[in-house]
Amino acid sequence: MSFWKSRQAGGIFLIILATLAFALGDTVTKHATQLVPLLMLLWFRYAFQALVTFTLRFPVQKARLFATPNPRFQMLRGVLLLVTSACGFYGLQYLPVGEFTAMVMLSPMAAVAMAAWSLKNHVSPRRWVLMSLGLLGVLLVVRPGGQVFGWAVLFPVVLVIAYAWFQVLTSRLSGDENPYTTHFYTGLVGALVMTPIMLFSWDSAALLSYWYWFVMVGFLATFGHLMLIRAFNRANAVVLTPYLYMQIAFATVLGWLVFRHVPDGLAWAGIAVIAASGVGNAMLSAREAAGLRQ
Repeated sequence: MSFWKSRQAGGIFLIILATLAFALGDTVTKHATQLVPLLMLLWFRYAFQALVTFTLRFPVQKARLFATPNPRFQMLRGVLLLVTSACGFYGLQYLPVGEFTAMVMLSPMAAVAMAAWSLKNHVSPRRWVLMSLGLLGVLLVVRPGGQVFGWAVLFPVVLVIAYAWFQVLTSRLSGDENPYTTHFYTGLVGALVMTPIMLFSWDSAALLSYWYWFVMVGFLATFGHLMLIRAFNRANAVVLTPYLYMQIAFATVLGWLVFRHVPDGLAWAGIAVIAASGVGNAMLSAREAAGLRQ
């Protein structure tokens, strides 16, 4: 069987589709937050995910969709992703999509560092060097005098920390939980937490006038995460992780097409360093995994 018909190739295709959905979602979100209340949009994103996941998976899993041996971890995971999304929604109001995405793509490397601290995982010196290069890339993007320097960079910083802990917790749960159950609880927790907060900014006129933006944000986020789940069901993280960095390219192109924003020279250099360090980190993971199998 040729590689292009294998499960690994299917996984690569699905993860590229997921990164495109995430980049489109960020672009749509950046535009939609200029038209509708942000907290309403954030609530709808999670309510949409919970409803769609329930509709698609309950006929298959029945009551098993709600079965979880780790309810407290599921709640914490849902809150962490909600914090991640909130920082994303607010950050995209002020920062260009491409540079914002590049900074956010430090999350996998931050997760490695946090796993080393919290789970006592061994991290090789080479991996620390790659993570340091990624941080250098971020400093090039957000340097004083650059296009994105300012207080708004705090949003991607908090996002990276929250999403890194989210990834560590996801890794902790991966062997115990059905991924679709986890996906459902992520949407449910986010919707429940946001419901009382969202009521203070409810705007029926905005919902009726711009309902399609609400649906697009909810659909792209839900679709992207579902494609991510399907991708990791077909291939392992070592194969798929390098392709996650295609999101930077998609986001930069969409930022140019939609908002006519082009990063400056040093920002381009920073984006390239972040992407290279991320891909290098993934390749190092592949080499380490191959060494363990020998």
